[in-house]
Order: sequence, then structure tokens, then C-alpha cells
Amino acid sequence: MSKTVLVVDDDPTQRRLIQAVLEREGFSVVHAESGDEAITHLNSGAAVDLILLDLVMPKLSGQEALAEMRARGFNQPVIVLTAQGGIDTVVKAMQAGAADFFVKPASPERIMVSIRNALSMGALKGEVERLKKHASGRFTFQDMVGTSPGMQLVRRMGERAAKSSIPILITGESGVGKEVIARAVHGSSDRAGKPFVAVNCGAIPENLVESILFGHEKGSFTGATDKHLGKFQEANGGTLFLDEVGELPLEMQVKLLRALQESEIDPVGSKRSVKVDVRIVSATNRDLSQAVKEGRFREDLFYRLNVFPIEAPSLRERKEDIAPLVDHFIRRFNVEEGKSVVGASAETLACLTAFDWPGNVRQLENAVYRAIVLADAPYLQPYDFPAISGQAAPMPEAAGSPMASLPTAEQLVAERPVDAPVRILDERGHLRTLEEIERDLIQLAIEIYAGHMSEVARRLGIGRSTLYRKVREQGLEEVLKSAEEAA
Repeated sequence: MSKTVLVVDDDPTQRRLIQAVLEREGFSVVHAESGDEAITHLNSGAAVDLILLDLVMPKLSGQEALAEMRARGFNQPVIVLTAQGGIDTVVKAMQAGAADFFVKPASPERIMVSIRNALSMGALKGEVERLKKHASGRFTFQDMVGTSPGMQLVRRMGERAAKSSIPILITGESGVGKEVIARAVHGSSDRAGKPFVAVNCGAIPENLVESILFGHEKGSFTGATDKHLGKFQEANGGTLFLDEVGELPLEMQVKLLRALQESEIDPVGSKRSVKVDVRIVSATNRDLSQAVKEGRFREDLFYRLNVFPIEAPSLRERKEDIAPLVDHFIRRFNVEEGKSVVGASAETLACLTAFDWPGNVRQLENAVYRAIVLADAPYLQPYDFPAISGQAAPMPEAAGSPMASLPTAEQLVAERPVDAPVRILDERGHLRTLEEIERDLIQLAIEIYAGHMSEVARRLGIGRSTLYRKVREQGLEEVLKSAEEAA
């Protein structure tokens, strides 16, 4: 999924030049001629990942537009552009919330470095916020990724259940994100900020289940050298998440039922019961009703746990959520691995969406993790997911040489139209700077229109005062004088 950049500048030439640079790097670009138009675009709800904002514009200036954006709650990274770089300008822009700035005209390399740094910083802030919510038990349904009908139903059901202490049973295949739903229930309830304790019932040795869940006293059995509180007491006042509850031994199911009914537990070796205040959320990937029929799960405990069931949909049932999930995982693993992957290409997303994902979200997460670690391009390609796409990464012709599938600089120069009056690429096939391209374009316009500056300004889409300023900055006074004399 390509990132979208909103370019806000009253100079159409600058907008077109910046657009050419961004689209060459795989970004989507939208334009606004003024600060008012930019805010209207943001208010429309259209996707914008980053904003390039000119500071000097008619009506609403860049400084005023930036302040208005922040006041309205638009937190996208903003990079300000100015033709008159000064320390006061920089300080004011940074104080207003800008992530970076550069002086026009800037080289393509400078523009891309600034954009990638701003996106990386935004991803870092988002990941820090996510980890804070996760650690403090304040993760809510609004933080969950996905807007498919199945996930919207999960949100509605979970938010209703969170308002009470009703026991919840989350069902679904392995890897669909049952613990994420349980954390959202906890973070959306009045127990938010209190302990959230998760225990995988299927991973506990059978002879230790009672001790781990209910705790034990010192000396209650061989090896009990210290007192242990147990998961119920650790979660006191908060939420206890019993994952894979169907794996509990039958004798432990009896004690769990009593703990749920009486809100008290009996630690191993203790002479008295201990009162606990715990919200129970359980989960399973098994059919517990069938397990009840087969005698592997107690019927009374099943009814006690299954008061408010929530079914988590599999990933193949909500494929429209794959793209936002991939984007979420890319931001997360970029931070963890110190990478700067921008996103996934359209071909990659089509390939990932067509796959059935038997391992669900967990499998997608691990696949993106592997791709991020190995990727060396701005966008993830189908060959970064070889087990899914069946494509292998293209091999270089030799160590240290460019990829065989990429054109050489000589080929790029040779393929350039011979009648192109303004060159975009230099002799080595690299992009020329914006300043060089703009200078050649203005010189060409002056020569074509014989120095008639009103017509030159109209054709270039800029004001006459702006045109004369650019002529002075680019040192084109002699070209203008020659054109006027020739006319």
C-alpha cells in the first residue's frame, strides 16, 4: 500500500516537480493550492500519510495552516518548504509541530531523506504509544486493526460486554487474535489500567496447573521453597485471560468452577480460602460443546464460561483487512529492526490477499517480519514472500553489480526522447536536481516567448513577481536581456 503525500504549494511548477520525484519513488501524490484547500482535503477523510507544506502562500499562510491542522487533531508528519530559509522561520515551524523543513529548490535526495525520516519518526511514535497502552492495560477496540464486517461485529459485541463483568468466551481458529480481543475488552472496561494476566492452559504441565492458577504455600509440596500467589491473585482487581481453556484437566475444571462461582480460591497447602476479584475472559480454538458431549469438558463449567460468546473471524473471512494489517506490521517491524520500508507494492498486496492464510493473522505477521528483515527495497515485493508467491528474489549478475533486471544508466540516457528540450536525467542516468530542471525550464520559456514575461508567467502558472525573483536567483538576467533584444 503506497503512502500518500499531500503537497501544499501555490506554485504549480513546484508541485509538479515534487510530484515527479515522489511518484518515481512509489508514493501517491495529491495537491492543494492553499492552506484552506489542504484543511478541506484533510476534513474529507481522505488518506494522507505526510504533508509537504509551503510556508509562504496567499490567504492562509503555511504557519497558520499548520496551527489549524494541529488544532483540528490532524497529526500527520508535516515538512515545511520555504524559499527564504532563516533561523526564525525554522524555529516557528518546529514550535508549531513541523517534523522537518527544507529550502526550495531542494534536490530529490534531500526531499526523500526528509520524507523517510519523518515517516520513520511517525512510526516510532505510534509504536511507543502502542507499547504504552499494551503495558498499562489500556488497549481498546479503537486500537484494533481492521474494518471488515466481521471485525465490526466483534467490536460491537466486545464493547457491550466490556461494560459489565460478564464472563466472555472467545472462539476462533488458532492465530486469529483472541488475546488481542481479550486485551481490548479489558482496556475498554472499568478495569483498564489494572492487571491483565494471560495464561495458556495448554502449555502448563498437568501436575503444576493447580499451583500456577491458585498458588501455593511454602512447604506445601516438595520443591515449594517459597510462597507463590498464583495467576488468580496476580490478576486481582483486573482480568484473567484463560487461553486454550479446553486443555484444562477435568479435576482442575472442578476447582476453576468453584473459583468462578464463589469468587475465592484455595491455594495449595493453605488452611483458608482467599477472596479474589477477577474478570474471567477465556478462549479456545476447539468446539467445547462437542468436548462436553464426549465427556472431556464439564458441562456446568462450559455454561459458566460461555455466558457471552464472541467468535473471532479467520483472516480468509476478512481479506479486506489484510492491507491495513500489512501496513501495521510494517510500521511495527521497521521500528523493531531499524528498517525504513515504506509499504507493500500493489502486486504484493494482490498476492497476499489471494492467499488463504491457514495460520491466520499470526502467519501473516511472521511472513511480514521475515520480509522486512530481508527487504532491501522501499516497497515489499512478491519475491519477499517466496512461500506465498512462489517467486524467488532476482539474483545480481555478479557480486556488487546492479540487478540484471534493472536498466543501466546508459540505457536510461539512450531511451530519453531526443527532442526533450528540458532534460530530467543527467549523463549518468540519475535525476537532475529540481533547481537545475527549473532553471532550464524557465530559460526555455523565456526563449520561446521572446522575453514577454507576462506570457512566460502565464504559461508556467506562476505570478510575474515570482518569475522575476526566480530569474534573479537562477542568474538568467542575461538570457532575458538577449531574448528581449532579439525580439
